[in-house]
Amino acid sequence: MGAEKTKYLDRTIPTISLANFESRIDEITSELVSAAENVGFFSVIDHGITPEEIDEIFAQSARFFSLPDDTKAKVPFSSANNAGWEKNAQVRPSTGAADRKESYQMQFGRNMEGKWLDDSALPGFKESALKFMWKAQGVSEKLMTCFARGLGFEDDYFIKAHDVKRPESQTVARLLHYFETPRENANGEIFHRAGAHTDWDLVTLLFQKEGQSGLEICPGREASTNFAHGDTWTKVAPCQDAIICNIGDLLMSWSDDRFKSTFHRVKAPSEPDDFYGERYSIAFFNQPCRDAKIQGPLKKYPMVTGEEFTRNAMRRNFEALEKKRLEKEKLEKEMEEARKLVEREGIRGASVESGGKVVAEVGA
Repeated sequence: MGAEKTKYLDRTIPTISLANFESRIDEITSELVSAAENVGFFSVIDHGITPEEIDEIFAQSARFFSLPDDTKAKVPFSSANNAGWEKNAQVRPSTGAADRKESYQMQFGRNMEGKWLDDSALPGFKESALKFMWKAQGVSEKLMTCFARGLGFEDDYFIKAHDVKRPESQTVARLLHYFETPRENANGEIFHRAGAHTDWDLVTLLFQKEGQSGLEICPGREASTNFAHGDTWTKVAPCQDAIICNIGDLLMSWSDDRFKSTFHRVKAPSEPDDFYGERYSIAFFNQPCRDAKIQGPLKKYPMVTGEEFTRNAMRRNFEALEKKRLEKEKLEKEMEEARKLVEREGIRGASVESGGKVVAEVGA
């Protein structure tokens, strides 16, 4: 059976200027709240990070990923700290398969102990990376101020809960390198650059390189199917001057579900016009301090700490992965039984169903 063809719809992704932030804060707040309530995705321009600064961090990212795997493996990913390098390791519940990429997670404080490469291996990298991370933090704090206002909190409410100068900080900057995907695919292998998912954080800032497309979103969290399978997607073209931002599960919970955390993915290229080459991006995840107290203004959900929220998100992800694994094992067992039936009875074919749909034909 062939893969279901993706349905697409052109949707407008709000573009919001942060120019003259102090004098326009009420206007900007209104625009951000509208985007958070209705789409969950938006782009910001006039954000204060220059194209040269963005080019520099992408150049540093390419330097890091061009190192031999043995060198990068000296700073292995640690789930306890959410920092370090990993390759072909992240499995999404939406696909049950590892994303075809490598990544390097960086933080500001003590979680990076032992996770920076020695300067002799990559001269200037740490200094350049931290400089960019502080720039991204500055943009994030402007967004946090507006979202706090929109929810009736004090202006610095979210900034204090995401204070990257504190040892309890969990904010992450993630360098991403997606591998080239072969155009010729004779055996029908399915590739996943990044399966459909939502982010766990407050708000994510995504930096992309022009010409390296692939990001797709499925707005309207409450209207989505499980991981947006079969739903209608919208392609988001990279633009050097804009930072693509999305609401995370944390802000959805903190807003009592007023703001929408939206499914998104990096599509596996399959159409002639898709981008098959290496793809680089940088995601800045605003994660709460471990001891931050999280509860919306309407108190829809019980209060939890930042550490508890992250742990609960990881648990849900693990449970979804386990469900996916069991479904896969069940399907494989049914297919094997169907093959045996075909061989024993000498019939032309048998169908294997899952979820009320025929997912495989055996011996046809």
